[in-house]
Amino acid sequence: MENLNEPKSTGKKSLSKKLIRVDMTPLVDLGFLLITFFMFTTNFSKPNVMDLGLPAKGPITETPVIDFKNQVTFIIGKDNRVFYYQSELGDLNSNILKETSFDGIKISNIISNYKKAAPKPEFFTVIIKPTDDANYKNFVDMLDNMAITKSDRYGIAEIKPLEKKIYEEKVN
Repeated sequence: MENLNEPKSTGKKSLSKKLIRVDMTPLVDLGFLLITFFMFTTNFSKPNVMDLGLPAKGPITETPVIDFKNQVTFIIGKDNRVFYYQSELGDLNSNILKETSFDGIKISNIISNYKKAAPKPEFFTVIIKPTDDANYKNFVDMLDNMAITKSDRYGIAEIKPLEKKIYEEKVN
């Protein structure tokens, strides 16, 4: 483990110093053992996963027709902007399409208010329509709002041409 090397005598009377050399080879093995020990004993964090409400398996039953008064549609746009409306698609215009933001609990309040005013709250549906300009974070925030408001019935759909036209009018 250690070697003592005595210096060669030069013929002079002087204090002789002994050189000590420590062998580091066993410490490398100890380091790897410690790394292995800590890798096996640590708890790795589990990834957070959001549960999606998928339909139950079984026979297909007749689904009720969703009236426009029993739903609200959100259009997720660019620059963290979100628009919503509750009307027939044919009646949609730029005055009906309203804008809100992701600040605080605004979207949750909108969903709750429309759900309370719905003729059949048990069939109330939220439709989420992200545009091509929307970012993923806003989409996840929208799904979080579904969980906050306990809205089990929601759908993700593509934006229709009329909706896109009115959305672009509001953005520009």
